[in-house]
Amino acid sequence: MTGPAPASVSCSFASLRVTAVQALFLTLLAFCTTASPGAGAGIELRDDRGVLVRLRAPAQRIVTLAPNLAELAHSAGAGRYLVGVARFSDYPQAVRHVTAVGDAARVELERIMVLRPDLVLAWKSGNPPGDIEKLERLGQVVFVTEPVRLADIPRLVRAIGALAGTGAAAERAARSFEEEARSLRERYARARKVRALYEVWHRPLMTVSGRHMISDVITLCGGSNVFADAPGLTPTVSMEAVLAARPEAVLGGARKGGEAELMRNWRDAPVGALASLHVFYVDPDLIQRQTPRILEGARLVCAALETVRSRN
Repeated sequence: MTGPAPASVSCSFASLRVTAVQALFLTLLAFCTTASPGAGAGIELRDDRGVLVRLRAPAQRIVTLAPNLAELAHSAGAGRYLVGVARFSDYPQAVRHVTAVGDAARVELERIMVLRPDLVLAWKSGNPPGDIEKLERLGQVVFVTEPVRLADIPRLVRAIGALAGTGAAAERAARSFEEEARSLRERYARARKVRALYEVWHRPLMTVSGRHMISDVITLCGGSNVFADAPGLTPTVSMEAVLAARPEAVLGGARKGGEAELMRNWRDAPVGALASLHVFYVDPDLIQRQTPRILEGARLVCAALETVRSRN
């Protein structure tokens, strides 16, 4: 994640206002984009809205509307087909040189249409439905994703591979992810549970509930998310609630200020229940993006919880 304090771990793009002239221009572009028939067998795949998405041929011009989707496309072997990405897409290095089509404030609809993609990958929680509807009205094929659990990552890698005709590469990446996740799960299955708090942001103090993928990571490492039962996805909690939850470890840290700020914020935590609290910084890019790299973050979390076990 990048930028100022988030309202949640998801980014959102503001709705667009399209003038009558722009609408005519975009409609003509949509006609040009969709009028030419594709070659090869058709592809049908249901997205995370439950919508059946159809392609006449594997996608070879792809636009992604969130940084995690650019990473997923590369993992699926479809990175070479990216013609547009959301701003703040920075991994792998190659995506930094792909045309940006919007950011958290504005999706550049006209630019997307000029790029003439045959597939747009969107994020259900991060892209307003209105933006997706506008793209579809203009003839764009939009596949909407909603990664919630760790198991959704290999599923979506396979889905993108199927849509881009890179199924073999996608299958290798998906299996590699599943095998490593299985290995970590088996390694820590019998480990002592460590009560953990994941910090998304400090002021206000935001964490993750059991509905969040990061909570899956804590469980994978033999930990217990102390706010698993909290309402919402990224609830705001008070220090009183933290004291009552009695975490043994704090994980996380926002990009701004990094590790030094995380340590400083918790150094002055109330004594008593938090006197022996262990604090560990985890690069947010390695755990807050729903991509295969989350297993890099998981390894850091597992090592942190193992440190707590060894000290107690």
